[in-house]
Amino acid sequence: MPVSAGPLRVLAAAAVFALLTGCATTNPQDPLEGYNRTVFRFNDAVDRTVLKPTATAYKNVTPSFVQTGVNNFFGNLSDAWSAVNNLLQGKGQAGMGDVTRVAMNSTFGIFGLLDIASEAGIPKHNEDFGQTLGVWGVPSGPFVMLPLLGPSTVRDTAALPADIGGDIWKYKEPANWRNIGAGVRIVDKRATLLDAGNLLEEAALDRYEFIRDGYMQRRQSQVYDGNVPREAPADEANTNAEPAADPAGKAAAEPAPAPAR
Repeated sequence: MPVSAGPLRVLAAAAVFALLTGCATTNPQDPLEGYNRTVFRFNDAVDRTVLKPTATAYKNVTPSFVQTGVNNFFGNLSDAWSAVNNLLQGKGQAGMGDVTRVAMNSTFGIFGLLDIASEAGIPKHNEDFGQTLGVWGVPSGPFVMLPLLGPSTVRDTAALPADIGGDIWKYKEPANWRNIGAGVRIVDKRATLLDAGNLLEEAALDRYEFIRDGYMQRRQSQVYDGNVPREAPADEANTNAEPAADPAGKAAAEPAPAPAR
């Protein structure tokens, strides 16, 4: 559901306060671990009591073609913001591909309900402003668990206002349709994660640690499109920094193993 500027300022202030007051831990990527684990327990309680049951009912009751249509519709809206971020990162071909996806799916795909572009071989990207900042050389900073919003970093938290502002659905009128759509979007997204969530609950001894480490590695991989350069500092995990990326040549970087946790 869209978040106004007021709550965002509160979240940012809470993150800054936690940064200043949090106790040091043995993990240099997570100096706010005590605070983050408290927020994680809160988020987990909300998920178990509200989101997961609602998403399960949605998945069991809603016809699969409706779920696919909902997912495609909001995915088409997100392609527009991906296009902006790909262009900001200097990836002109990917950015124009996203523009083409939006044009095709919004017309021939009946306002995005059908993903005609993927059928035509135009790949989908998932780019946000946090990734763009990473491409520009902004370090990720420490891991932060945000209330209701989930795992993040200082950099990704700072990018949230731009990501929210770049969400086309945020400007949908009237407001009641916007709010209903935002709720459906959240439930649909949670429904797509049900199987992964069940596997996580069964496999992970420490779910918080598993989510944290997985998020940090995934975000770095996204910044470099899966091709983390070999010149990445060996002690990157201790500096919370991501080396500056080459906006025009990310895809040409030599692949390297993800940094050790």
